[in-house]
Amino acid sequence: MPIQVKEESSLQKRVTFVYMSERYKVIDSTLPTFVTLTLVGWTDLFNRKIYTEILDEAFTFCIKNKALKIHAYVYMTSNIHLIVSSETNKIQDIIRDFKKYTSKKLIEAIVSYNESRREWLLKKFSDEAKRANRAAKFKVWQDGFHPVLLDNGTKIMQKLNYIHENPLETGLITKPEHWNHSSYNSYYNKDKRRPNLIINILFDEF
Repeated sequence: MPIQVKEESSLQKRVTFVYMSERYKVIDSTLPTFVTLTLVGWTDLFNRKIYTEILDEAFTFCIKNKALKIHAYVYMTSNIHLIVSSETNKIQDIIRDFKKYTSKKLIEAIVSYNESRREWLLKKFSDEAKRANRAAKFKVWQDGFHPVLLDNGTKIMQKLNYIHENPLETGLITKPEHWNHSSYNSYYNKDKRRPNLIINILFDEF
């Protein structure tokens, strides 16, 4: 169910308009920013619990130790969409550290887990590192994170709807509340199943 725009909250009123592109860093990390993190080659990896647990662990660390606020999120099979902010740290620095840590942990999991695609995955990530001329042996994440500053209530609602409806639109589920790796239930089913991450709800009316 799409969220309808309601009366502007204090958060919406204080958002400053800033043009953004993928090349730019987040100008004001205290404001809600939509970001996308994508695996190289759009590799399907997050369809197994062992890998999504690594994401949960890393994001939880960032929440507790780097002042990251996650307002909404969804793990798709090959990418992640989030709305995030931070009062004290730069979003680009948090994401840089997140990518570095999860790259290492995901490779370790692929090696140690009974992964039927192990050889193919390791070759894929190794080839991507060579192609990018990186010193690292493996390249797991694509460069950049496509930051979009959400400068008004309409844009915030559009991205919330996009995040929560993505698994439904791509045919992974028939109802958004059935997707385990999403903040949907934090917004719509507060007394039901909670997501794996602590969510900072954007508007008081939810």
